[in-house]
Amino acid sequence: MLLINNLSFSRNETKIFENLNLSLSNKQMIQIKGRNGSGKTTFLKVILNILEPKSGEIIWEGSNIKKNIFDFYNQTTFIMDNNTSTRELNVINNINFWKGLSSSKLDNEEIFVLLKKLDIEKYYKTKVMYLSAGEQKKLELIRLILEQKKLWVLDEPYNHLDDLSIEILNQTFIDHVNNNGMILFASHFDPIINNLETLELN
Repeated sequence: MLLINNLSFSRNETKIFENLNLSLSNKQMIQIKGRNGSGKTTFLKVILNILEPKSGEIIWEGSNIKKNIFDFYNQTTFIMDNNTSTRELNVINNINFWKGLSSSKLDNEEIFVLLKKLDIEKYYKTKVMYLSAGEQKKLELIRLILEQKKLWVLDEPYNHLDDLSIEILNQTFIDHVNNNGMILFASHFDPIINNLETLELN
């Protein structure tokens, strides 16, 4: 379980958010919503220990995240809006790298079927730096499917995706929570997913 208690963050004396509370359990997904500049991405970065909060507490599996940071990272896949693949490697080398770090049981044939479904199979030998923003986002989706860590923390996962890829991402979310996963994501896009909860930042 991930617990956020009275979390506040300021930048240069400017309050970004104050006294936020959140509880995320197995089989649960929460969307962080809000206007531009409301602190959605900043909130995720504070949870991920990238930024230091002004006050408040983050609890992971019963312990303060500061005392439990390695276990937290071992059980978390986080993808921010910038690309997390290695730009100098081609698509299939990135996939093989992620697969080597995971316990994924997908074989090469299943991975190629997934590439084809996302319409990027023709780029499997192309370096990531030459892919469009949408194609890179689809590659990030494959990383989610491969890693299957307990908690997903995602910033704008729907950016640059076409309608088919949005459907695939929605189903991937559903499958993950059905397998006891947890998802926390920030997005301007409002996906149609049953039992999706929201937290609005002002």
